[in-house]
Amino acid sequence: MGDIFMVKSKNLQKLNICIVTFPLLSRSGSYYTIINNFLRILSPLVNEIFLITGNFSDDMGFDSKIRILDVNTHQKEGNIFYKTISQIIAQIKISLLLIRICKHFDGPAFMLSGTLLLPTITAKFLRKTSVLTAVASGSTNTRMIYKTATFYKRYYYYLSERVLELLTFNAATYIGVESPNVALFMNLPLNKVIGNGHLFFMDGNFRQTHNFANRPYCIGYVGRLSREKGVFNFVTALPDITLRCPDLHVTITGDGSLYSEIKTFLEQNELYKRVDFPGWISHDALPNYLNQLRLLVLPSYTEGLPNIMLEAMSCGTPVLATSVGAIPDVIIDGKNGFIMENNSPECIVENVIRALNFPDLEQIAENGKRFVEENFSFEKTVENWREILQNIE
Repeated sequence: MGDIFMVKSKNLQKLNICIVTFPLLSRSGSYYTIINNFLRILSPLVNEIFLITGNFSDDMGFDSKIRILDVNTHQKEGNIFYKTISQIIAQIKISLLLIRICKHFDGPAFMLSGTLLLPTITAKFLRKTSVLTAVASGSTNTRMIYKTATFYKRYYYYLSERVLELLTFNAATYIGVESPNVALFMNLPLNKVIGNGHLFFMDGNFRQTHNFANRPYCIGYVGRLSREKGVFNFVTALPDITLRCPDLHVTITGDGSLYSEIKTFLEQNELYKRVDFPGWISHDALPNYLNQLRLLVLPSYTEGLPNIMLEAMSCGTPVLATSVGAIPDVIIDGKNGFIMENNSPECIVENVIRALNFPDLEQIAENGKRFVEENFSFEKTVENWREILQNIE
């Protein structure tokens, strides 16, 4: 995928670039982390960064080379019509800001969404290179999130999201993916794809602090409690898992639309003696939490490059995951983690048992930790992006 470029050389320290995002719903979560990581990666490489976003707080203490332009649009819950109008208004405001600053940046405009259609078209009109970055299958997520909604609502959101994706992919100059398998999983136009543009790097906080052999007999899930994450499939598998592993303890951490449904299921099946369900925990508390687990289960229907997978591996915690997005580019089954064929409850049960009974699970944990150390250091991530910037027109 990287062969579509010719090797070039340019002075990146004179380059001004732009990053565009939808207004943030909150000042936390994975999207907020992605933006902060991207700023930290690009700051040492370029002269100036224009960040067009909303509800963003510069709590990382970035230097003066980052200029934040607030879209001043706050997305709220509402009906279909209200949400659609809010999206259109946000994209119009972003596009107007792009026009306003177009003479001040000569490098690419990175779009941190696969549905920023109007800003991507605006960049094309302004003869700016646009790069969709860290894209995920938003239409697949939408289909799963609204799976239990009315037929009209479900297909309105899915089809509108899918059409937006296809039009945006067509308008963009390049599509940046986190690993080769993401492009195949999302069926992206390969002539536009540039690979290895991941936005994860090892945080010094995520490291192994508890010897694997001394950890409690415990497995867990960390993430958004929504249908596209497959978390309810995992919960549905728990009666059989706990029956076959009488001493096993389980923790489920996160928040989302399925919180009440999961809580009800645990109560009805009298699982609360075996399952901790603390809800959301802060990112700062995650390293200690991951160091208590013998296995992290990620039963997602769709993913890009899940941070929690790499964070768990950094902490010496084996990961059992579905083969979606970038996951099969990271996990090799039986070597540095475990892959399950699908995320049906039956498949989850069999694979959890398989992983826990693996002859040398501690070596799997060590291999996973070493893989992340070798491939996701901050220095290596910055070098990846240096090469991408050198080759982008």
